[in-house]
Amino acid sequence: MARSAFIQQIIDSAKTHHRNIVLPEGSDERVREAAYRIAQEKIATVTLLGDEAEITAWFSGKGYSLDGIILINPETSEKLQGYADAFYELRKDKGMTPEKALATVKHVNYFGMMIMQEGHADGLVSGAVHSTADTVRPALQIIKAAKKGSIVSAFFIECVNGTPYIFADSGLVEDPDADQLSIIALQSANSAIQFGIPPMTAMLSYSTYGSASSHLVDKVVEATKLAKQRVIDECPDAGIVVDGELQLDAAIVPSVAASKCPESPLKGEARVLIFPDLNTGNICYKIVQRMAGAEAFGPLLQGLNKPVNDLSRGCSVEDIVGVAAITVLQSL
Repeated sequence: MARSAFIQQIIDSAKTHHRNIVLPEGSDERVREAAYRIAQEKIATVTLLGDEAEITAWFSGKGYSLDGIILINPETSEKLQGYADAFYELRKDKGMTPEKALATVKHVNYFGMMIMQEGHADGLVSGAVHSTADTVRPALQIIKAAKKGSIVSAFFIECVNGTPYIFADSGLVEDPDADQLSIIALQSANSAIQFGIPPMTAMLSYSTYGSASSHLVDKVVEATKLAKQRVIDECPDAGIVVDGELQLDAAIVPSVAASKCPESPLKGEARVLIFPDLNTGNICYKIVQRMAGAEAFGPLLQGLNKPVNDLSRGCSVEDIVGVAAITVLQSL
């Protein structure tokens, strides 16, 4: 699939910021290929983790240069003990021991997070080989949530016929309550602003403005009220518009909105779609990606102190390149 104008704009912007992005999964050939492209296009400097001799031989066999790529083997790195000591200090109140810290930090995702935590890189992209849990767990333990008591959530950027949308939460929070859903809405609207997407935010349901009644609808109604108040309290001048509860067609089709909810400030032009639970969000992003041929990037994490992003294990090289560029912009 050819790059959309949207993701090319993200890539072009990333090139101007000279960031360092960690790719921990240097054992995977897609990740190696993506590292080469990221470095060659000067999207970022890449820190690639894995067996240095094996990766060097692979690059040589392809005729690829390692310019712009830093190779590190966590198990033999001179920084290993220092990172282990720092990780122990972070987790000793949770029962961590120095011996366990050393063994843990040898894992590429933990080592990569410590590179970032110690200020030696700006962002991390993993998930081509590892599960979402294997990426998120060390992020929560080391990078941690940006706001104490808040949550970390995940979104996808989906480019549908060239138009970018935010889908959230489609990758992490299974069954958010109304308050959590309102936090996800505000996080996602601010992520939209970061990428130049209008923060027109729809709280989705199978009901529009009371057309159905159940505890499922009630949660979205309450979340909408809370999200609107969060906008007033936290970012009243950001231009964020939140409305709900809305069915999808009322949220994104102006003619349907004019019929079902003519008073909605979104006017059927929502670009940030907030799903009531992970089942709905994950199914919908995959339907749009696989059946409509949309360009999908994520799961992208929001709510952390520093940017860490996940990949689908079915990701392509181009997906990794795109997520790396997105991570650069999140680091600014």
